[in-house]
Amino acid sequence: MTKILLVEDDARIVDFIRRGLEAEGYNVDLAGDGDQALAMARDNAYALIILDRMLPGRDGMEICRLLRVEKTETLILMLTAMDTLQDKVDGLKGGADDYMTKPFAFDELLARMAALRRRAPYLDAGPVLRVGDLSLDPRTKKAWRGEREIKLTAKEFLLLSYLMANAGTVVSRNRLLNNVWSIDFDPGTKVVDVYIRYLRGKIDGAGETPMIKTVRGFGYTLSEPD
Repeated sequence: MTKILLVEDDARIVDFIRRGLEAEGYNVDLAGDGDQALAMARDNAYALIILDRMLPGRDGMEICRLLRVEKTETLILMLTAMDTLQDKVDGLKGGADDYMTKPFAFDELLARMAALRRRAPYLDAGPVLRVGDLSLDPRTKKAWRGEREIKLTAKEFLLLSYLMANAGTVVSRNRLLNNVWSIDFDPGTKVVDVYIRYLRGKIDGAGETPMIKTVRGFGYTLSEPD
């Protein structure tokens, strides 16, 4: 089921959109202010964010810019009452994939969403990655170790995807920083080590044979259990 984040502080609009999308088979998460929306977008792998521009706390433009700076690829449909041409230009330049103004027809919203998904085939394409009894579905953003489902944050998903795509190969910290965090130098932080620890806790944390290994002086590798 496709997972969507709806960011809107008007309860009537929230109820209208949520009911309609759930009737269409979408799984809808809700955020009523900018800070909550940013935290949820960072910690979950959404196919689409429907984002109001005027919000309590951080506004929609700031959220959009921050997510794009962080290389978040999630589609963003900005849905707002700010309807001048300059508003639309600013929204698209700020990183939105589409800009739709209120009031709107629900059928148009569905059509815009469908058009965005056609422009971003990576949301639906790509084979399930498998290494031993570990599997990862790029479409649903879900992982399993055997029959056990593993819940991943957005960054954990990207890291695990990269490790599984390079299974059996030793991957350096700098390579992970570049491909997962889009950082082309080592900032002197332990971010890679921290997220590797998070993944180990989830993938190897139920008594299974460890799959993520440290190769001292070189980096990390993910491989089938010995």
